[in-house]
Amino acid sequence: MLKTGNRLSIFPLAGALLLPRGFLPLHVFEPRYRALVSDALARDRRIAMIQPAGGQEDALHPDLFGVGCVGKIEHVEALADGKFNLVLRGLTRFRLLNEMDVATPFRQVMGDTDAFAVDEQDPDPLPSVVRADVERAARRFADAHGYEIDWGGVERLDDEALVNGLSQVLPFDPAAKQGLLEAADLGVRADVLVELLTFSSAGDESDGHTLQ
Repeated sequence: MLKTGNRLSIFPLAGALLLPRGFLPLHVFEPRYRALVSDALARDRRIAMIQPAGGQEDALHPDLFGVGCVGKIEHVEALADGKFNLVLRGLTRFRLLNEMDVATPFRQVMGDTDAFAVDEQDPDPLPSVVRADVERAARRFADAHGYEIDWGGVERLDDEALVNGLSQVLPFDPAAKQGLLEAADLGVRADVLVELLTFSSAGDESDGHTLQ
């Protein structure tokens, strides 16, 4: 269990959404993040994902959004050229307190997890009407964008897997991804997701607008 005032090694990456109990595959190739992975493997296998604010992910020290998610390395493949393929499992969200002055090539921050105690509990099931709204909006989005979906498989997903999975994989912009991350609980995230899907579908049908 993480506690208030955790020192976290961060991987700032725009559009990469890690949620509690979710999984995020990563291909790590930059030297500073290869060092981050090596350090995490030698310690507690934890890496904190957070998005750069304002689309500055190529800058050396971009500003950051105020909330990220701590992940634990569940699988790692060390490649011959020093790169890594890995899968993170989301543990809990954190609120950024301040950045540390460190000598490591990767950035480190102090993060507070107290506000996200809900992340340590299994979420309540969605009301059936909300679940139906998510599936309906996802179908419209898929139709508008020409995606082929195994809807039978979608219907078999539990509520959290459905909402969080769609939140992670759909091509929303970083600000929208951040809104999904910061949603208070699964029910709120489902409502935000339906709004995003509905807006995108309507925009695409009217003028070809997409979320990217």
